[in-house]
Amino acid sequence: MKSVVRRVAVAGVMLASAIHSSDAAELNTMNDVGAAIQACWTPPADAGTASVTLSFSFKRDGTLIGPPRPTAIKVDGDAKAKKSFVDAATTALQNCLPLTFSAKLAQGIAGNVFTLQFASPK
Repeated sequence: MKSVVRRVAVAGVMLASAIHSSDAAELNTMNDVGAAIQACWTPPADAGTASVTLSFSFKRDGTLIGPPRPTAIKVDGDAKAKKSFVDAATTALQNCLPLTFSAKLAQGIAGNVFTLQFASPK
């Protein structure tokens, strides 16, 4: 029985590390950061043609300084549809963290404001 529990625990650790792929690779440029975050993004199925731009700042450890803020929202539909799309983008960003910055990138990234657009496929 202990062997089965141990295997399940090891499998859980392996699955958790696979889910947080941003932990695996050190990011050297802001293009790397954008690509890592976009890899976590899945737009809502019913979004149609939509986009939201989030504004946020990183700490050197790859976490955020405060919550991301939507700065531009282009979503067809009512307030509920807009909230759903913004929430999906915010969740994608949060689920990607913490990112692993190279020492050089971490040195210059802290406190700067960045924006990233999350869009549904056309």
